[in-house]
Amino acid sequence: MTARAGLSILAVLGLVAAVPATAPSSGLDLGALDRRVRPQDDFYRFANGRWIDGAEISPDRVTAGTFIDIFDRTEQDLHAVLEAASGAHARRGTPVQQIGDLYGSFMDEARVAALGWTPIRAELARIDGLRTLTDVAREAGYLSSISGGGPFGISLLVDAEAPDRFIVQVTQGGLLLPNREYYLSDAAPMPDIRARYLEYLTGIFELVGRADAADRARMVLEVETAIARVQLPPVESRDAARAAGVFAIADLPAAMPGFDWATWAHAQNIDRIGRIAFAQRQFFTRFAALVPTFPVAAWQAYLSARHIYTLSTCLSPPFADARFALFNRLINGQTEPRPRWKIGVNIVNAFLLDALGRRYVEERFPRPVKERADNLVQRVMAAYRDAVAGAKWLSPKTKAEAIAKLSRLKVRIGYPEHWRDYAGLDIRRDDLVGNFFRGQKFDTDYRAERSRGGGDASEWTVGAQSVNAYYVPGRNELVLPAALLQPPLFDVEADAAVNFGAIGSLIGHEISHAFDDRGRRYDASGDLRRWWTPAEEREYQRRLQPLVSQFSGYTPLPGQRVNGDLTFAENAADLEGLVVAYRAYLLSLGGGEAPVLDGFTGAQRFLLGYARMWRTKVRDDYMRQWLLTFAYAPYPYRTNGALANLDVFYDAFQVQPDDRMFRAAGNRAHLW
Repeated sequence: MTARAGLSILAVLGLVAAVPATAPSSGLDLGALDRRVRPQDDFYRFANGRWIDGAEISPDRVTAGTFIDIFDRTEQDLHAVLEAASGAHARRGTPVQQIGDLYGSFMDEARVAALGWTPIRAELARIDGLRTLTDVAREAGYLSSISGGGPFGISLLVDAEAPDRFIVQVTQGGLLLPNREYYLSDAAPMPDIRARYLEYLTGIFELVGRADAADRARMVLEVETAIARVQLPPVESRDAARAAGVFAIADLPAAMPGFDWATWAHAQNIDRIGRIAFAQRQFFTRFAALVPTFPVAAWQAYLSARHIYTLSTCLSPPFADARFALFNRLINGQTEPRPRWKIGVNIVNAFLLDALGRRYVEERFPRPVKERADNLVQRVMAAYRDAVAGAKWLSPKTKAEAIAKLSRLKVRIGYPEHWRDYAGLDIRRDDLVGNFFRGQKFDTDYRAERSRGGGDASEWTVGAQSVNAYYVPGRNELVLPAALLQPPLFDVEADAAVNFGAIGSLIGHEISHAFDDRGRRYDASGDLRRWWTPAEEREYQRRLQPLVSQFSGYTPLPGQRVNGDLTFAENAADLEGLVVAYRAYLLSLGGGEAPVLDGFTGAQRFLLGYARMWRTKVRDDYMRQWLLTFAYAPYPYRTNGALANLDVFYDAFQVQPDDRMFRAAGNRAHLW
């Protein structure tokens, strides 16, 4: 390996002749390389520098990069499907009619503009009629059921205590600004954003004819600031969510007094499911106690603002313009609104995910891609089993259970086995906001039914058209949607090294969650059971702990650092995914020698494939929100941060102690 790397590093630095034009293609984007930068000093820049210099963030976006390119390509494909469906005049109640008319109702800009705020007039009148805190709880639940405008995020998850069933989980929320720090911090630009937010609130209340608009805006900000104070910070919130508190609804008044939980649950048809999981119990206890400290008028203003905000893209232009000016332009740095058709695609995805996804798969996902992806997954799985078997710090018993868990891992590639049926969902081309309400209510009722044991246990939580992947601990299941399996993440025409470095490392990343501090709570059957010894759990943490201080040292913006604790699990998964994916690549060679292509060895192409996957540009305003909110490090650090701990990087590029990316062996995180 070292000898081959020695030859290739000369090519990297431009000191040997180029590979003849007749050589096989590597699948790399050679035009993106910045050969002025030494890979040992900044591999991310070396792999992507010329792309970074030339790339522009679209005015309607806050980032540009590999994932955005794939997302845009998929969005264009979905747009074509929807345009065809919109003009098909299909029989009422069919999936084509539903997706076509939902899209068509959003694209009828003249009708939307003419209606103004009339479609939400009745609901705002209901809110103005609230008289008691019980009324407030009822309305909060009702808004969750028809528009998602309630104070909490509600989702359907696999029940940790019964993996063959689902449970409704509620997560802390209640804020319209992106993060609690936007309410609590006095560091620039937060005070200015709060002032502009107050103007936004006043403006939307004026748009719906409220004479006391300024007073209502002030009350909303006061309520949300109080909620921000009782929210858990991101690291605490993440940790609390990993041990969600499950309660019977009948027990909530005693456990979390102050809020009428039974009325709230009844209003959205989840009072009959028996049990609800609260991802951050401390927040909900504090929130419930907070409710009686504000008058009903304050909660009326608060719920009205959330309802207007949630529906703003479906109302006349002044509402959408006001939302864009604050939340997109000021907070995120986005310079232009997204084209209307793109928002229309998002709305159809929100309410008819599988109906649209099925059409996408039929037209855009050839079977050979699925078969090749399955082959690559099996190689990564085999490499993971080898890695676990060689882990001397795990006991034979734990190794056996870990290997059993890998052997029983269910891998879903491309699309679900069964598509969700939307029969009964009434979609009308002339009723956009009504479609929104009925679509949300359809989902609310479906969620309640699933939590009572109905429906298909193999259902996905994302669509086949999602550029995403995930692992479900309670089911021991890995899902790789069709839209993710596109170049450059997965290219059936590309060299294997590049594919293993990109999609292979992502697969390894997701599998690694089966053994992290959350995933290892579940055994091979998905049952909650502690099958690691305390000593092994401590050793896992010790081996990966260097990642915390390493990533906390990165400063994407002046004065703002990556949160190494918040991003720890994902940083660890990146590193583990790389280690296992490279092992899988070597196994794929069957003991043979990887060719040198485009001047790079197999190991180097593997690393370049990984780095290209993460290439991105981000607006500074959005980066500020990213650092405060997300459990993922910015992509340049996901590249260099992981590689600085990876032995193959040191071998492939002959990294020396005086190189900027060098980390002493004793300081590197290492698990397998």
